[in-house]
Amino acid sequence: MWTLIVPVKPADIGKSRLGAEPGLVRAIALDTIDAALATPRVGRVLVVTSDRTLATEAEIVAEVAPRGLRAAIATGLATAGHDAPRAVLLGDLPALRPEDLEEALRRAAAVPTGFVADREGTGTTLVTAQAGIELRHAFGPESARRHRELALAELVLPAGSTVPLDVDTPEQLAATAGLGPRTAAELAAAAA
Repeated sequence: MWTLIVPVKPADIGKSRLGAEPGLVRAIALDTIDAALATPRVGRVLVVTSDRTLATEAEIVAEVAPRGLRAAIATGLATAGHDAPRAVLLGDLPALRPEDLEEALRRAAAVPTGFVADREGTGTTLVTAQAGIELRHAFGPESARRHRELALAELVLPAGSTVPLDVDTPEQLAATAGLGPRTAAELAAAAA
């Protein structure tokens, strides 16, 4: 069973390029977390956040204050240990379907370390490592290229997979079909 680490910024400062209200930012994170919790290969979901208002059934790893993505991932990895396969899943995948994450993790089980590039092919939404193997990551601009340079295997997923569909901008949000129920409800309330 996989341990997933999901770093989540506080909703009032998260997703600055999206320009969204905190309710929508929180809904995007919760839809991502809910999909991870519903994925059969996932045994544990660690949400690393300093957002005290984030209500989820996942295990919260509390940060005193937001310290950045790299620090949040390090905190999650320290909590996860090395006894199980681990993955870092970014918390901005509001259309994520459990069956798509299940397939990504099935493919990740065949390689020591792997990653999934985002829909543009330049960023990264998921990084994986088998039990006992260091999970190395290089999230940020041009992270897909940097993950290739770190010799992580690129996990090529079936067409239509929702794992690459992160949402950083209003245009990406508008282009994403099949949004999770919390995100869809927030958008509907904002439009009303």
